[in-house]
Amino acid sequence: MTQATHYGDQKKEPLRSPLAAWERAYIDRNVVKLPMWLRSWQLTLLTLPFAAGLIVCGRLARDNQHWLWLSSALLAAQWWTDCMDGTLGRVRGEGLVKWGFYMDHFLDFLFMSATFIGWILMLNQPRAEFLMLMIMLMYQAMMVSSWLVFGATQKFKITYLGVGPTEIRLLCIVVNAAVIVFGKAVMSERALGWTLGLMAAVLVYIVIASQRRLWVMDKSNMQ
Repeated sequence: MTQATHYGDQKKEPLRSPLAAWERAYIDRNVVKLPMWLRSWQLTLLTLPFAAGLIVCGRLARDNQHWLWLSSALLAAQWWTDCMDGTLGRVRGEGLVKWGFYMDHFLDFLFMSATFIGWILMLNQPRAEFLMLMIMLMYQAMMVSSWLVFGATQKFKITYLGVGPTEIRLLCIVVNAAVIVFGKAVMSERALGWTLGLMAAVLVYIVIASQRRLWVMDKSNMQ
């Protein structure tokens, strides 16, 4: 993530996911090796061409699923820039805290939307496209919920049920590989329907847990 891991006295809650500790160690070990000419804002803005590439690859994958290898490479590349930009900004003292918070999360939203749009363009089947669109909206709602909780608590939580952004990107790469190997049947209407149901259940869990947390905070402040 960007240097927006702290935004004034607003804090990002600890990442609790299987890859969080490894990711943190990798960033801390390698950020000092980046060339001096590289800036954090350059890494952040690379998400834009990466997102455009996902959409193009999705359209091309309609006829040749091997284009999803490039989609997976873009997912991995965006993970790397998204990991490094914030720590690089702090180490170099660039001071782009507010800009970094805004652009990092806005571009993350665009990038994940582009991931789903690429799959929608690849499917070329109206019912499957609709189900994928609904899955995209569920995921976007989870992101919006996280931002709203941040606005209410000044604590930024981006991992739920042990899953964070890194695991989500890895899952997208696994899905791409499955489509390449087994074909579009991986994204059959049945499979997408079950996925939509799972996403809806997770969203309900997040909303219930979040509103309960805020309710308790409000009641505690009244005492």
